[in-house]
Amino acid sequence: MADVDAGVTPAYDRMKEVKEFDESKVGVKGLADSGITSIPRFFVHPPETISDLKKPSQACTTKSIPVIDLAHLKYSPHERQKLVAEIKEATATWGFFQVINHGVPVSVLDETINAIRAFHDQPQEVRAKHYKRQESHGVMYATNNDLYRAKAATWHDSLGVWLSPEKVRAKEEEIPEICRKEVLAWESHATKVAEALFELLSEGLGVEAGRFKELGFLAGKLLVGHCYPYCPRPDLTVGITSHTDSGLTVLLQNQVAGLQVKHGDEWVNVKPIPGALTINIGDFIQIISNDNYTSVEHRVLANPCKDPRISVVIFFNVGNRGDSEYFGPLEELVSAEKPRLYRKFTVQEFHKNFLGKGLDSKSIIEQFKLPREAEKSA
Repeated sequence: MADVDAGVTPAYDRMKEVKEFDESKVGVKGLADSGITSIPRFFVHPPETISDLKKPSQACTTKSIPVIDLAHLKYSPHERQKLVAEIKEATATWGFFQVINHGVPVSVLDETINAIRAFHDQPQEVRAKHYKRQESHGVMYATNNDLYRAKAATWHDSLGVWLSPEKVRAKEEEIPEICRKEVLAWESHATKVAEALFELLSEGLGVEAGRFKELGFLAGKLLVGHCYPYCPRPDLTVGITSHTDSGLTVLLQNQVAGLQVKHGDEWVNVKPIPGALTINIGDFIQIISNDNYTSVEHRVLANPCKDPRISVVIFFNVGNRGDSEYFGPLEELVSAEKPRLYRKFTVQEFHKNFLGKGLDSKSIIEQFKLPREAEKSA
């Protein structure tokens, strides 16, 4: 597996090297643990990707994503209305926010992070037993789910556990024993947080609190435990390229920075707050809300620290629905003053397009957007 330094680009068979790396099952963690000082060239990104990379200390420091205190959920209806307004503003202007006092004990947060780190810290030969590319069901551990589809690889490994719907849910014995108890516990805690947030998001749109749940946004769940190990050349690659998500994302992270959110033309650091969870809105919700809420690009820088960056994400998406069930902007949000901005589609069509686009910013939004002249008649 050939390495590369800046400015050196000898000819090579990229797919051959990718296949050799994947079949070795060492992962990015294995490369980092080997003490390499350069990176395999299929991890090197083109100038247009890395030209605007900034270390966390160099990105915009005058702005930060909103921090919302969910303790107000316990108080009066007036306090709840204020909370609804805060979340509505955050999702409309940023698409990202952090929540504190969300009801999950700090001990559970720590146990979850520690368990996912423990999985990635196992000896390579132990991790290799779980290494496989099995997307859409069960358990998958690999470097980059899009390793063979992307133009350049990114510096992270991931443990993915499908949690619902039931037909794709991982069997308990499939989940690595070292983190099994914590993964299942975190599913329960994160789902409670997501359900509360979906109610607040519904109320922010002026519809019934249970509307997102009725649409099925708690029916599709995928947990991913990312590890971003030390990278010797963070100037040449990224942790994860700029992309958007699909539904509602609940993110738990350790205190190693790296996540950045695009706000206007600037990349803004998401500073880890002890005990907080990071929430973001995906493309499906932007469409359902008829652009009242926004899905924004975000990325993770390659990790220059010796300590790994660990994040545990649960993606909440609409579960499998029939081909005859169509989704689009909620009818209550469409009017002469605010016409429909997106055409209708099935869940299958959305997922096909979303997965097909890869990690390439917000192309999915444009695929479903109506031409301006068609908005009023749709």
